[in-house]
Amino acid sequence: MSIRFGFFYALRAEVGAVVKSDAQMKNEIMEELLWDSTIKSRDITVRAHAGVVTLSGTVSCYAEKSAAELAAQRVSGVKAIAEELEVHNVDGQLQSDSQIAEAVATTLGWHVWVPSHIIATVENGWVTLTGLATWEYERHSAEHAIKYLTGVKGVSNNIEVKPVLMPGEVRHSIEAALKRHAQLDAENITVKTDQGRVTLSGQVRTWENRRDVAAAAWHAPGVTNVENLITVE
Repeated sequence: MSIRFGFFYALRAEVGAVVKSDAQMKNEIMEELLWDSTIKSRDITVRAHAGVVTLSGTVSCYAEKSAAELAAQRVSGVKAIAEELEVHNVDGQLQSDSQIAEAVATTLGWHVWVPSHIIATVENGWVTLTGLATWEYERHSAEHAIKYLTGVKGVSNNIEVKPVLMPGEVRHSIEAALKRHAQLDAENITVKTDQGRVTLSGQVRTWENRRDVAAAAWHAPGVTNVENLITVE
């Protein structure tokens, strides 16, 4: 049985912060998984060691897999996540790759933010997206649109962002955007740019803040790539 690892976020704890025991961390994550009504599976195993969490077991769909990872991120003290969950269809409902491909094509075609030239291929329920987008929100919208489809076991988003506009004052634009966000500590975030490539570093209070900073960076005209090295306190 193959195991696919999700993103592994190397995040460090702040010096002097309250450190939870492995057992406490595991229990709190299990409670969060039970609390989240979108997570139906009771076959998720949690392992925790020094803030590093491993999720394994089975879920019924790719959307539930994503929800489980987000649930673990919401627990304070989580520094890194290794995601080993596998998608197993429930009740013997099996969709062929051709059925999934048809559903994916229809969904992408009806989405107003997805470019018409995006191509999707399906192999054993795993969808790979390729093509070009002008903005990151178009790239993200394509993946988000299909993650809830029945039969989809995972998504590889290989859509490339190629802005029409050439990058100008990218760093200044991003820093100004961060300062406009009241919930973000802009002074604790460093932005470095190399043409359209952006590197973010620094510290934020929550995983949601970390995602918000990256999202703000992607909105700057001319950005082609964002490397998010921000750590969570």
